[in-house]
Amino acid sequence: MSKSLFIAATEPYSGKSAILLGLMHLLHANVQRVAIFRPIIGDPVHDEHDHDIDLVQKLFKLDIEYERTHAYTLSQARRLLNEGQQALLLETTLNKFKELEKEYDFVLCEGTDYIGDSATMEYELNTSIISNLGCPVLLVVNGRDQDAENVCDSAQRTIETFEQRGLEVLGLIVNRARPDLPASVLDDIRERVRTTHPLLGYIIPDDKRLGNPTIRDVAKWLGASVLYGHGQLDRPVDDCLVAAMHIGNFLKYLTEGSLIITPGDRSDIILASLTSRQSSAYGNIAGMVLTGGLQPSDTIHRLIEGWTGVPMPILSVEDHTFKATQILQALHGTIDPENPAKVASAIELFDSNVNTEELQKRLVTTKSRKITPFMFEYNLIERAKARPQRIVLPEGNSDRVIQATEILLRRNVAEIILLGDETAVREQAARLGVRLDGARIVNPTTSERFEDYAQAYFEARKKKGILMKDARDRMSDPTYFGTMMVKMGDADGMVSGSVTTTSQTIRPAFEFIKTKPGSSIVSSVFLMCMGDHVVCFGDCAVNPKPDARQLAEIALVSAETARVFGIEPKVALLSYSTGTSGKGEEVEKVAEAARIARELAKERGLDIPIEGPLQYDAAVAPDVAKTKLPGSEVAGQATVFIFPDLNTGNNTYKAVQRAVPGSTAVGPILQGLNKPVNDLSRGCLVRDIVNTVAITAIQAQAEKDA
Repeated sequence: MSKSLFIAATEPYSGKSAILLGLMHLLHANVQRVAIFRPIIGDPVHDEHDHDIDLVQKLFKLDIEYERTHAYTLSQARRLLNEGQQALLLETTLNKFKELEKEYDFVLCEGTDYIGDSATMEYELNTSIISNLGCPVLLVVNGRDQDAENVCDSAQRTIETFEQRGLEVLGLIVNRARPDLPASVLDDIRERVRTTHPLLGYIIPDDKRLGNPTIRDVAKWLGASVLYGHGQLDRPVDDCLVAAMHIGNFLKYLTEGSLIITPGDRSDIILASLTSRQSSAYGNIAGMVLTGGLQPSDTIHRLIEGWTGVPMPILSVEDHTFKATQILQALHGTIDPENPAKVASAIELFDSNVNTEELQKRLVTTKSRKITPFMFEYNLIERAKARPQRIVLPEGNSDRVIQATEILLRRNVAEIILLGDETAVREQAARLGVRLDGARIVNPTTSERFEDYAQAYFEARKKKGILMKDARDRMSDPTYFGTMMVKMGDADGMVSGSVTTTSQTIRPAFEFIKTKPGSSIVSSVFLMCMGDHVVCFGDCAVNPKPDARQLAEIALVSAETARVFGIEPKVALLSYSTGTSGKGEEVEKVAEAARIARELAKERGLDIPIEGPLQYDAAVAPDVAKTKLPGSEVAGQATVFIFPDLNTGNNTYKAVQRAVPGSTAVGPILQGLNKPVNDLSRGCLVRDIVNTVAITAIQAQAEKDA
């Protein structure tokens, strides 16, 4: 079930607010709790709330604080992008969205308005945000004054761009369409583009009641005071007419819905405009704006005030005529909660032109399959937070580890144990401007558990000739001490390696944590976020040349790891040959490994599709799979990729990470151990440490559930 939808426009003034209103009305009729979220809002004027958010909050009485309905203003977003902080922008936006998604039954999102001089930047920003939120998209195409060819071109360009970026386009609405736009334009668009789902499509005709501003809009836009006609502010404005000429000439230009702009001392224009409303020879003008801060004479005021039912609203502004006219050129119509007629018109227009039953069914059944790196990392954090585990970090004197600890504690990802001298660690944190409130800091050499750990190590290794003094030396090493904390149940997992080698990190685990029953080998996987989905690559970090039996075990334990992280395993054992197409010692090893893996899976009661040998293209591409290995449960849809040796695996994961846009490698994740211990790269970032701690915590949760 989809819990969200993103409304994205192709250009300015598409009438997106009306679509938002119609969708919110539809959702409220079918869903109990709905939230509104605009990742980026326009810069506020006079500290006012965003128009669209304010509209739906007031109309539908949404139980959501305004601060939670958006992430950034447009100027804030632009500044972050200019500073190279796009990752921060996307992460913050995703976090705010996910908080709403957890709490509400549905989150209706709306993109930016493209009003201003940064439309290209806004377009790229919107697509990046949609990708990371993972929402299906409802595209709003501006059909105002556009013929069928222009509408098709606009829709095709946008949909193809979205699809190329892995975004799911649920449907499109051609809004504000001209009366002569043929319904067949929707079929033409469907023929031009290929989408992952059947493309819904609707046409909503232009309605001046919605697209044109009202006198109320004019008053708000200019900051005008209302002299007369307080009850007539919802009159629509079709165009603006600057009155500076003689009355005889001025009257020639009066049309239905005109807004007259004139200096406040032009009594002749004021009287002519008022009287024109009484003549059937002229169209009904919408109202007047008196400029320059000038007021009509007292006699004119008396005349107007004595007029029973002033025929039109009259506004007054301090700006001179030219400036007021310039300001009004940027005015566009809005739907305001204070205008119930306009609100009702918008909802009626939506309901009468959109198959709401069809749309409602798709909204509650369409679920995004996208998993971007940000989404995947967010889910890791959320799963870890659900049941915080005790994770020990032996490198307590590392700047990156200290910085990651603050993040982990602030987000309640895990209970963190830092190893090191407490005074030194806290002084280092202070220099970094980091708070470690809630962290437990343990000095291995002065710990009350030091002798217990040394004795435990001695008992585990005395057959190897280890003496008690050697055991104490080992426990003075933070990595050995941290690993023993996990072994003795004083910590649930360990993460190390930001300043030490992989060998230094995992050697203690080999010595006394040991492998799980039925496993003879410790291996690793990387969780590869491939832009829009996640797969497992193994082994890419530990075993240089596994034999067939070891390869089979790596395949099975990798499948189990995949399941722990929500990936349905379909295991491909990779080679330079698919099936029996090639021969050679390495091909035969992979074929034998696949056979052993199937036997082991059957013995252990595991339902895991396993195929091998497979070439990488046959494992990932359905069209290649149909040719090379038709009928396979794995070929063309593999999710767990087992490489024949470390050389192949390590190079492949790095090549994919660099070559595939939007890809991220999370790991390595060690597997096969009795307790979770994970290694970091010495070039890791703070973000990598946070993710690895979350992974280790999830592994610890799974160990406890097993």
